[in-house]
Order: sequence, then structure tokens, then C-alpha cells
Amino acid sequence: MSTDRYQSPLSERYASKEMQYIFSPDMKFRTWRKLWIALAETERELGLNITEEQIEELKANADNINYDVAKEREKLVRHDVMSHVYAYGQQCPKAKGIIHLGATSCYVGDNTDIIIMAEALKLVKKKLVNVIAELAKFAEEYKALPTLAFTHFQPAQPTTVGKRATLWLQEFMLDLEDLDYVLKSLKLLGSKGTTGTQASFLELFDGNQEIIDKIDPMIAKKMGFEQCYAVSGQTYSRKVDTRVVNVLAGIAASAHKFSNDIRLLQHLKEVEEPFEKTQIGSSAMAYKRNPMRSERIASLSRYVMVDALNPAITSATQWFERTLDDSANKRLSVPEGFLAIDGILDLCLNVVDGLVVYPKVIEKRLMSELPFMATENIMMDAVKAGGDRQELHERIRELSMEAGRNVKEKGLDNNLLELIAKDPAFNLSEEELKKTMDPTKYTGRACVQVEAFLKNVVNPMLEENKDLLGMTAEINV
Repeated sequence: MSTDRYQSPLSERYASKEMQYIFSPDMKFRTWRKLWIALAETERELGLNITEEQIEELKANADNINYDVAKEREKLVRHDVMSHVYAYGQQCPKAKGIIHLGATSCYVGDNTDIIIMAEALKLVKKKLVNVIAELAKFAEEYKALPTLAFTHFQPAQPTTVGKRATLWLQEFMLDLEDLDYVLKSLKLLGSKGTTGTQASFLELFDGNQEIIDKIDPMIAKKMGFEQCYAVSGQTYSRKVDTRVVNVLAGIAASAHKFSNDIRLLQHLKEVEEPFEKTQIGSSAMAYKRNPMRSERIASLSRYVMVDALNPAITSATQWFERTLDDSANKRLSVPEGFLAIDGILDLCLNVVDGLVVYPKVIEKRLMSELPFMATENIMMDAVKAGGDRQELHERIRELSMEAGRNVKEKGLDNNLLELIAKDPAFNLSEEELKKTMDPTKYTGRACVQVEAFLKNVVNPMLEENKDLLGMTAEINV
């Protein structure tokens, strides 16, 4: 490893080898050569004077990239595509004259970008499905465990730990829907020439429109796509990049929300992310267990959400049929968006797989607030015992304020039940009141909702994608 120059944390710390390979030079230039082969095969099949021997020569050298030749040539001609055409031709002397025939640089550049984004989206989908699967297990396990809910981060009507997990799940499910839609809708550029008019093919095929109409569909099929975009300038619309990176930004937002909740829960000591035996939480405070993985999720997620602006602005500022100010930006924004979301999903999978729940702490906090939540039930019981509803409502309000002052100003325990038991207006003993303190009475349909959501929404998706399941994630640093 070189230590005298900048190295991207995305490759050094966060992204997996699988995602790094997708955006590697090997993947890029091997795809270029596959596209040149597909073009040559198509042209031969449509009647151009290209031999099977030439095709086989191209195929024999498809993965044997002579980088040194290409680099030296690029120093001379200052053009990456033509440098690789030259390098490929050095290896394929019989076929060099037909490499890139009728095409422009964007034939290999743009089609490769689409192919790479498709492969990257497939890997993202695999990891997202596994995150959902692990969260589903967590939701099922804790579907009935009552916990204090929060609105405005203030105590609110109880829910269950599993029900809260379904809120995270639902957002990831929405992201998966978006991902599937964009992935299915991706099309190749095809081979449309310098301004998208396919003028070069009119020359090659003597103006035969029917033959030219076959070129793009044939190339698409050879490269594993259903179709090409119907029209283009020299490039495919940069709005495609916007759609793709927006999917990543959506996943990042969901992951950020999830990580925020875990960080807050860890502060409350109710739920913790995994913490390894030898892990150090703080350099100074040895006792600390910091939610560092969740914080990293949040950090990388912010990067991806902001990164989505790059393709959007690039798309908006393209000039006519082609301008090159997209190139440098897209070389950064698209790969880095994918590398970052890859790291985020690995972190999410790692965190969810090892979440630690502390039921006793959850119960203690819930029980400290439950008397306030139970006041309506208490009031109804008191009315049944002969009390006046309006008078009792006012008394509960007054006693709740007193109990609240005891907690906030004096640091005492919540003694609302004791205060109500002493008030003759309620005609209820403390023992009778404590019977109302069963948390399961106050979680509504939370458990049922979890079961229904998993059964009707999540599990069918997991069954449909069962071949993607079984992943685990290791965190580098």
C-alpha cells in the first residue's frame, strides 16, 4: 500500500471488494471489448464484410487488457477510447481494421456506464434484501415486547419493539420498490453515432433503413438488455444517472433514520448495536459503549444524499447533443455513490444482525411513564365504581401535574397511582390500580400489525428473492 498519496476511504475502509470490482478498470475495459465484439458480430450478421476469424480473434483477447500499450498511446493522442482501440488492435492484427466500426466514443463509454450501474444496482439489491430479512427476524422476535413510544422524543402511547422495527422495514421496502423499477427500466444507449442520428450506419449499410433498425436491438440482446433508448444525442440522457443515484439517496435516507433511532435507543440503554469483546469505546472513558457503527451509517448516508445533487445538476446543464462537462463529475459521483451505499448496507446488515435488546431497561422506563398513559382507563374504572366523569377528569389532571412535579423537580419516582389511591373521589385501592399497569393493554394492535406486515408485505418479497439471502457483513475498521 502506497502511503505517500491520497487514498479514498471508500475503497480503503468502507466498500466491499465486490462493489469495488464493478467500478474497476478491469470491469470497465473488459466491457468495452465485449461491446466491440457485440458490434462486430452484429455488423457481420447484418451483412458487412467481417469474418468469423476476426470475431474469434477479438474474443480470444477480450479479457487480456494490455494496459501498458493503452497508457503509452493515450499520452500521445490524449483520447482514452482511441488508445484502447489501438491497444486492442495490437493484440488483434487481423481484426484491428473493424474494431469500433461506425461507432463513436460514447458507444463504449455510455453503454458500459449503463451496464456497470445495472450490475451495481443488483449488488445493492442483494444487500438491501438481506438487511430487510434480518430486520424482519428482529421484528418477529420482538413483535409483542411493549416499549415506550415517543413523539417529539417525548413519552407517548406505548408500542412494541417489533412494531418500531417495521417502521424501519417499511422505508427499506419502499427503497427496494424504487430500485426494482429503475433497474428494470435501464436501457442501453446502443450505437447511435456522434449526434445520435446513426449517420455512419447509413454509409456502412448503403442507406438500408430496415437493416439499421436492427442494430440497437441486436446489440442490446447480446449485452443482456431488452432494449436501447429510442432516441439520444451522442450520449444517453444524463437524467438516467439522476434516477439511479436518487435510488441510492433514498436508501441512504432510510439507513440514516434507522441509525438515528438506534443511537437514541442506545443512549436510553434499551437497544444497543453490536460491541465486540476487545472493542474500545473511548480513548479516555474506558466504560463507554458508543454507537460508532450507527454513527458511520449516518455519516456516509449524508454523503450519498448530497451526492445525488451532482447527477441532477449535470443533467440540467447538458448542452444540445453533447457536452463533456458531465464526464469528470460522473466519474466521481456515480461510483462514489455506489461505493458509499455499499458500505452503508454492510454496516446496516452488521448492526441489525447483532442488535442487543434490554427488556428490563425497556420495562423500567415504560413503567415509570405508564401511570400517565393509563389515566383514561383508571378514569373509566372509577366511573364504573360510581364516580363523576367530569370531576374525575379534573382530579386526574391535577394529580398528574403533582406527580410530574415530583419527578421533574424533586427527582422522585412517579407516584401518580399512590396519589389516586388516596383520593376518595376515585374509590380505587392501590392494588386495584396496579392491575391496570399491564403494558400489553396499551400497545393497541402493534403485535397484530407486525404479524400482518411481515406476512403480507415482507415475506412474499423475501420468498421471491430467496436466492439473494444468506449474506453476512464484516466491518473493516
